[in-house]
Amino acid sequence: MSPLISAASLARELAEVPEGRRPVPLDVRWRLGGPPAEPDYLAGHLPGARFVDLGTVLADPPGPAGRHPLPDPDRLAGDLAALGVSDGSSVVCYDDADGSVAARAWWLLRWLGVPADRVRVLDGGYLGWVGQGFPVTSEVSSVARGSFTPRPGSMPVLDADAAADTARRGVLLDARAPARYLGENEPVDPRAGHIPGARNAPFAQHVGADGRWLDPERLAEHYRGLGVEDGADVGAYCGSGVTATSVLLALEHSGLRPPDHPAALYPGSWSEWSADPDRPVAVGEAQ
Repeated sequence: MSPLISAASLARELAEVPEGRRPVPLDVRWRLGGPPAEPDYLAGHLPGARFVDLGTVLADPPGPAGRHPLPDPDRLAGDLAALGVSDGSSVVCYDDADGSVAARAWWLLRWLGVPADRVRVLDGGYLGWVGQGFPVTSEVSSVARGSFTPRPGSMPVLDADAAADTARRGVLLDARAPARYLGENEPVDPRAGHIPGARNAPFAQHVGADGRWLDPERLAEHYRGLGVEDGADVGAYCGSGVTATSVLLALEHSGLRPPDHPAALYPGSWSEWSADPDRPVAVGEAQ
């Protein structure tokens, strides 16, 4: 089963599935370094969608573990329950960009133990939904609190040492833009470059001009070209552990890493690695 759902399929489910079993849409629009996205949500969102802020809900405060550390699982479970998510809920996450922020919410729900068939990302996001003429609303309805039991650890994670080991023995994918990977510039973090041995896999390459994710065959070909093969240890990182989750979603959508064999996330990512002066940094193309 793909981790993606089309706008048409979601519209059908929202219209036809009985209320208590309908998917819970989570609006996770976010702006890196920009204005808060909640006003956009209030101006218009999918019917029944609940707004989720990346900085305060989908991450803990910045610190030694990076700019967007994994959230405390009990706190996150409580926040999700307050939004009406319960054990057994089906959830659909969407943003209004390239799906990478929605992928962070998807990955965290999977990490908390939500089964793969009950959490999906809206293919094409909010803009695709609107572009196909499906309804939006500015109404914010109250929701009954859910009961959500966290089971953290249901998706694999890497610390810095394990990320370095994956780069040596397997395939470590760097989801940042090429200029940051190559060390040509670094607008956010302490040092420019990449983890030695990592291979560049920019997250922006997952979607086409229409904002929809590439088909599984094209993604599989792309990642095979980066060395992802059966049996290889595979991990991903980015600047702060957000956009790297779209690599993990792309690998699952491609079929190269099915739900029972997911690739791993290095949550601290470059923001943690580059802040440690004892960690080596590579620049230029991977050797």
